Amino acid sequence: MRRWPATRRLRNFPRSGSRLQNGASGPKAGSPVFFWPSSILHALAGFLLGLLLLSTTAGTADAKDDAYLAELISRSSEARLSEQRYWHLLLHYREDFGGGYTSEADDPGFFLAPTGKTDPRAELEATLARFFSDELVGRSRQPAQCAFIARYHWLKSRLAIDDQRLPPLPCDRFKAWYAELNPQSVSYIFAAAFMNNPSSMFGHTFLRIDQKGQTEQTRLLAYTINYAADVTTDSGVAFAFLGITGGFKGYFSTMPYYLKVQEYRDFENRDIWEYRLNLTEAQVERMLQHAWELGNAYFDYYFFKENCSYHLLSLLEIADPELHLADQFVFWTVPADTVKLVTRQTGLVETVTYRPSRSTQIRRKRETLTDEEQQWLHRIIADPAAAHATEFTGLPLQRRTLILDVASDYLLYRSATDGAHAASYKEKTRNVLTARSGLKVPSEELAVRPFAQRPELGHLTSRAGVGAGWRQDEWFEELNIRTGYHDLLDPETGYTPGAQIELLALSLRHYEKRDRTRLERATLVNILSLSPSDALFQAPSWKLNAGYETVNRPGCRYCGNANLNVGIGPSFETHWLRREVFFAFAEADANYSHAFERNHRIGGGGTVGMLADLTERWRVLVSGTYLGFPLGENSDELRASVQQRYTLRKDLALRLEFNHRPHDNDAVLSIQVYF
Repeated sequence: MRRWPATRRLRNFPRSGSRLQNGASGPKAGSPVFFWPSSILHALAGFLLGLLLLSTTAGTADAKDDAYLAELISRSSEARLSEQRYWHLLLHYREDFGGGYTSEADDPGFFLAPTGKTDPRAELEATLARFFSDELVGRSRQPAQCAFIARYHWLKSRLAIDDQRLPPLPCDRFKAWYAELNPQSVSYIFAAAFMNNPSSMFGHTFLRIDQKGQTEQTRLLAYTINYAADVTTDSGVAFAFLGITGGFKGYFSTMPYYLKVQEYRDFENRDIWEYRLNLTEAQVERMLQHAWELGNAYFDYYFFKENCSYHLLSLLEIADPELHLADQFVFWTVPADTVKLVTRQTGLVETVTYRPSRSTQIRRKRETLTDEEQQWLHRIIADPAAAHATEFTGLPLQRRTLILDVASDYLLYRSATDGAHAASYKEKTRNVLTARSGLKVPSEELAVRPFAQRPELGHLTSRAGVGAGWRQDEWFEELNIRTGYHDLLDPETGYTPGAQIELLALSLRHYEKRDRTRLERATLVNILSLSPSDALFQAPSWKLNAGYETVNRPGCRYCGNANLNVGIGPSFETHWLRREVFFAFAEADANYSHAFERNHRIGGGGTVGMLADLTERWRVLVSGTYLGFPLGENSDELRASVQQRYTLRKDLALRLEFNHRPHDNDAVLSIQVYF
């Protein structure tokens, strides 16, 4: 707790001269006798006197420290600082359901009191006490004033701490880090969903620290603040279980923005949206001080709640305590929803910038090419020597420039994403760039439009609906609810085209003839990714569905059935009307129900279908499925489905569905509300 560890060591040092001063009057008989020169005796006496004075001074300083600490604790108690929201923000306290507080931080090194995780007052008093010491604390191994610099500056401002009675430490490591960031403002960054990575299916958010004097050309050199899980397993099952249950530790980190852009835009083909925030210099400084503190903390990482987006909101609240962001997310935190929340704050977002993925740039540029020019593009990609063909050199200069630009972009994309053939693609890239440099004209600036609009323009992620319908020979009313997130028929604005993720959905029905209410359907997870293939881009479409449904079987009307279905296949896109996506899946299907012989059936088959936009508001999904089940109950089944959605407004839609199975026809009209 004291500032002078060296003095403490001196104070406890054995006094070697005391025995001579307090012992017998002279040497014992037979013992050796030493005669010291008077000058040495005087020097030794002066040294001992200095030790005594230092010990007395240290004791006086300790007493003064104790008195000032007691005064600060008393004043903090009178001001009830431990109950104030900002102290709770700094320690990430959340009020418990039964009263009291618990911090969401899980690293013991983040707390200076043994009970600091659940006792805001004890943590505040322990923090004040540690400010009087230069003992190293936390994972960062710094004195408390530097390790928890945001706490120090807030308490200093609230208690008017006297620098003479509690001298501030220089905190050179923090100053060097802050100078390297050179901050002026902050941007909230959203990377669009990436369906081929479970942890990124909902998108990802992080912060960029915009530097003073930053330009469009130097923006990539700015640093970011990112929160992510430290994944410790390669097993998909363990990854899902640990991610859902908080089995990973989450850490904050900083890295250059260009590395994040390379990862998301170039490797994973994810569009990036940048929201520059309207924060003052003081607010940015407070936020970064707390970000520095979080180097001493880890949090248990939960994919659906305490994830990449959730804890970033806490940083924004530190910058501006008037914001109430994190407490809006009680059960789950969807990155796109955090963007919606941030953009709804009056005056918080200053500008929005779009950074297209490499594949989006290639697709949009290719759209400007004629059929003949696209043929040249494919020939040059296959063999760059085609760029020197007489027919190609006869094309207008600007058109040749555009074709070679698209070819080089595509080859760079392939060299980054296809490691097995990267060397070949790099060699082709060099040849194309050599041909391009011979044209000696600048590339034409082309505004790239996104395929998916800004996430804040999309519908809210939870949904509820009421409707009525007919099944076999009786009418029913239906109530359905879905916690998240988006399906193929939902309004697509703000969402990745062709991507469906439904989690925890329920449908309840009341059948009129039998006057019976039952659980009709329960979806645990229903994921579908349509990735249309073309001459340049080939990626499989796939789906996964796990849940419960009712089946109508001879002798078993509306029996419950647990179902698991997986599929993979191709899809392609046309624009005959507006936009159509045709797809086909090879599937495996497993069921467990008392409606089946031996209570189960396992098999496979296929589905073909079409997703079409008839108008801007009207979308149709048509599909047909055949499944054969050789295991368990030996049977087969032919299914058909026609579903339609008409958007009334962003968060309100009508839906009409018809589904056919053997011995079972079902039609329902419902109105869907997003919230």
